[in-house]
Amino acid sequence: MKSHFFQRSLFRFLAILWLAFSTGFAEEKSTAEKSPEPFPGFQKSAAFNEQTLTFTNENGIRIHINAPSPETFSRQKNVKLVLYALPNGNSIEHTIGKKTKAGDDWHFNIQHIGAQTRWLREMVKEETIVVAYLEATTAVGKSWPAWRKKNGDKGIPAIIESVKAPFKKYKVVLVLAGHSGGGSFTFGYLNTVEKIPTEIERIAFLDSNYGYETALHKMKLVNWLKASEKDHLMVLAYHDNIALLQGKTFVSAAGGTWGKSHLMKTDFESEMKMDDHVSPEWENYSALDGRLKFFLRENPEKKILHTVQVERNGFIHVMVAGTPKENRGYEYFGDKVYSKYISAE
Repeated sequence: MKSHFFQRSLFRFLAILWLAFSTGFAEEKSTAEKSPEPFPGFQKSAAFNEQTLTFTNENGIRIHINAPSPETFSRQKNVKLVLYALPNGNSIEHTIGKKTKAGDDWHFNIQHIGAQTRWLREMVKEETIVVAYLEATTAVGKSWPAWRKKNGDKGIPAIIESVKAPFKKYKVVLVLAGHSGGGSFTFGYLNTVEKIPTEIERIAFLDSNYGYETALHKMKLVNWLKASEKDHLMVLAYHDNIALLQGKTFVSAAGGTWGKSHLMKTDFESEMKMDDHVSPEWENYSALDGRLKFFLRENPEKKILHTVQVERNGFIHVMVAGTPKENRGYEYFGDKVYSKYISAE
């Protein structure tokens, strides 16, 4: 009798225990499956499960931060925060890009940094890639060179700190990148520091190194590259001083990105061994096991390739060049690999 009572009690206890466990498990599973809320201040985007934050700082810089969904963030991996300074005359919306239809502004279809970022997120799973688009608006239009002429460089570090703030819980590494006049932002920042901080692990000029000056920038960049094997400098340019606009050239041999890139190459090879790879289509130079690279496109047809370099996987390339992922799944100056990631809006 006692044995029978004990068996019934044990069965009842095990049943209650299982019910509590299974209910708790179901609640835990339900909580885990529920999509987490965006970071404070961020909005959930309709497409591609992203979260975004847009604001204008006290210096009139319009900033748009695009981050992947909250569950992709982890304290076990770095947040790679790209500060992407916009080209002259382009808005944030132009630079992100979208699928265009009849009547749309052509600027929406020439960079596609949004889609290239989404492609990169699928390729680079070991880091969480965030892009902050930096738009400088002045009385003469959207232009970083014009903004710096009016405001100077002293306000640039505060811009970077404001973009880092939402991610203070994580290990953040920075990328300074920009297209066209956007390179002016990077040089403006370099002018404010005696030494490039260790948190900056990549600098990329997408046909944007017009502002390079030997006296101001050479040794800062050289010393930064030599200080850590994590640091990379990538330069894209094309033979722009022979390109024709309405039958006329529009940049000087020394002042365009072709001339500035060769100046940088000459400056750097006095401090390190440079490997040359020259063909009829390309002048490619590299040093420090590929952590410094120049990709310089010849231009026998005298075309304007200023934005083509970005559109044809240029942003993807400067983000992974010098790593084992270079040219994996894409080709710089090849066909677009990111078309399926272009948003409808």
